Amino acid sequence: MAVVWPRCYHGGVTKKECEELLGKKAREGAFLLRDSETVNGGLCLCVYKQDMVYTYRVLTSGRRYSLIAAEGVREVYFNNLQELIVHYRKKDQGLATHLRYSVRRVTPPRIKPKVLQDLESAKETDDENTYATYVTVLP
Repeated sequence: MAVVWPRCYHGGVTKKECEELLGKKAREGAFLLRDSETVNGGLCLCVYKQDMVYTYRVLTSGRRYSLIAAEGVREVYFNNLQELIVHYRKKDQGLATHLRYSVRRVTPPRIKPKVLQDLESAKETDDENTYATYVTVLP
């Protein structure tokens, strides 16, 4: 089963490129997904608020996705990235601001994150515990 990529997934854009993209939008709640520069195969959800970009790491566990928004906030798991995005469009879910405006890519993503390639392999073997990655929120 292939991963369905949300249009807000930009692949291997750098943190600086991400900040430029979100800064051009300059709307509170503008967001995108990108590959992590520091965690091999990791993903980041980046959200614009008051001239700042807040970056959150997306966790993967088996076939599910989660986001750690703040210490003490209950982890919520989603079957795909689109479900995660829909959830965080609601107010007061632990992010600096709720997701409002998707910054859509206009070209194909630069690279496919390794962790999601591994998830596809895990789906084929149906071994949910083989590929678990846990990371923390970026400052």
